[in-house]
Amino acid sequence: MPLPERAFFHHPELKPLISDPDTSFFRDLDVEDIERRMEERGMERGWRHPDAVREALRNAALEGRRDRDLWIFAYGSLMWDPAIQFVEVRRAHTDQYGRSFCLWDDGARGTQEQPGLMAALDMGEGCTGLAFRIPADQIEVETEILCRRELIAPGYVCTFVELDTAQGRVEALTFVADHSAEVIVPDIPITEQARMIAHAEGLFGTAFDYLSNVKRHLDELAIEDAYIEALCALVDKERALV
Repeated sequence: MPLPERAFFHHPELKPLISDPDTSFFRDLDVEDIERRMEERGMERGWRHPDAVREALRNAALEGRRDRDLWIFAYGSLMWDPAIQFVEVRRAHTDQYGRSFCLWDDGARGTQEQPGLMAALDMGEGCTGLAFRIPADQIEVETEILCRRELIAPGYVCTFVELDTAQGRVEALTFVADHSAEVIVPDIPITEQARMIAHAEGLFGTAFDYLSNVKRHLDELAIEDAYIEALCALVDKERALV
């Protein structure tokens, strides 16, 4: 089902920059297939959330909120590849959190011998992203798709955050770094982050390509992020040494 034209009423410039959900790899994400492929690369089973646990986390997050439209705050790949149907998108900003490459990755974009890092939302100096509105009658279907992707394994916690938009303040569900999860390592110096990202490669490609993709899409969306700029510069220097 194509996204409705009215979804881009506030920001028509975003329409060519956001993928059709029906074409997204994440729309029909096969978690068991990914687990099998990870196992073939030597990763032990048990790294992901069982389906029942993931559903319990989703239901807990939505408790008391199913009777109204739901906003989702996207700060990473969800911005350009949301894989969910929505009826409105707004540029949005939170002062509470910032992007951080603090998610330890020894499978998707790294290995146990050479781990990489992926992005999360953690306490920081602010983050600009996109907010998507899901109508109430589509919440069950769309949040199941969303959580199958974002809660595939420990690392994120469902959190509601206040966002500032040009059209007014909204409260949105997002996925914040879970400091109780072993894969969240928030105190890695940025120089070490750069070293890890420069050299790691996993099932879905290199950590460098992942970071480069984030940077490219932020540029296309006209979103500035000083931390990402600094990290990219350090990664380029690290790769130049090889």
